[in-house]
Order: sequence, then structure tokens, then C-alpha cells
Amino acid sequence: MNKRKQSAQNTRKKLIQAALKLLKEKEFNAINVEEITKEAGVAKGTFYIYFKRKEDIISEYSRYPFKEIADELKNMKEVNLIEKLNRYFYRFMECVETPGVNICREWIKSVIDPNNVQNSQDSGKWEYDFEMLKEILENAVQNNELKKDTPVELLTHLIISQLYGMMTCWCMSNGKFEPLDWSNKFCEIQLNSILKEFLI
Repeated sequence: MNKRKQSAQNTRKKLIQAALKLLKEKEFNAINVEEITKEAGVAKGTFYIYFKRKEDIISEYSRYPFKEIADELKNMKEVNLIEKLNRYFYRFMECVETPGVNICREWIKSVIDPNNVQNSQDSGKWEYDFEMLKEILENAVQNNELKKDTPVELLTHLIISQLYGMMTCWCMSNGKFEPLDWSNKFCEIQLNSILKEFLI
């Protein structure tokens, strides 16, 4: 990567990190582009080189840490499906909890009310997460960890609903419990029973 591209990537990252920092302090609607650029140490006009609107930062951040999870799981060759799903849940909730409840609210809002979405890129948070989990289960079928007749689509819906339920409850409680603890409890108590009849 040349210096110009690296510099552009660094500036984009600075803007995202600045927005995330501000979101830990106040709600998304209370933040404006000028505050984001001031926090990032760049001119206000610089923002619009990288993003059309502040919601685009939320959309972008809703994907890239989760892409890291997908890459990490693909490299876990000697790990069984249950361990892999435990890791997926933990890392997913880590990506939810770390930036704070305000960014989680924005993700939930775009999923619950698609009319809030002003650009087609934003509409994909649920679909993105759903497809990632579905791929994990499909790979488990191909690798003979799950039976061939496993209802992958149904199981994906059941499991992703648990994740989004935890996220929504966390938002509704104003962050009064630890999502990472909940995800660990779900894996211990429910995950095995959901998958038990399909495991080889």
C-alpha cells in the first residue's frame, strides 16, 4: 500500500475512533460531524471525503470488527463446532460491549426499523451477521460435524435471535448487565441443547 492510501486509511480510522469515543459519552443524536472531526483532529470538510453522513460510520463499524471474527474462526482448524460457536459468541458480544451501549442502540435501531436506513449499505447489519453464522453452520455440515439434514437456516435464525435479544435487552436496561456474561451463560446452558440432535 502506498503512502497516500495508508494516510487515507489512517484518517478514516481516526474518524471512526473519534465517533466511537464520543458515543461512549453521549447518544448518537447528540453528536455532530464537527465534534467528530474535532475529536479526530481533522478539518470538518475531511469527514465528507470518507463519509456522506455520520450514520455511515455506524454502518462501517457494524462490519469490520465482525469480519475479524470470521477470519479468526476460519483459522481455527482443530477446534470443534461447539468451541467455535462459544468463541463466536464471546467475540461477537465483545464487539458489542466494547464500544458501548449507544452504538449498539444504533445497530438495533437500523434492524428494528429499516425505515431509519437511508442507504442500502446500512440495511445489512442483520443480514451480515446472519450470513456469517450460517456459513459457520454450513461448514460444520460439510466437515461432518453436523448431520447432512441439519436445518441450518432455522438454527441460524434461532441462534442469531439469541444474540440480538441479548443486544436489545442490554440497550433497554441501559447497560445494566454484562453481555459477555450472558453470552457465556447461553453457550453453557442452551447451545448444546439446540445442536445436540444434529451433532455427529
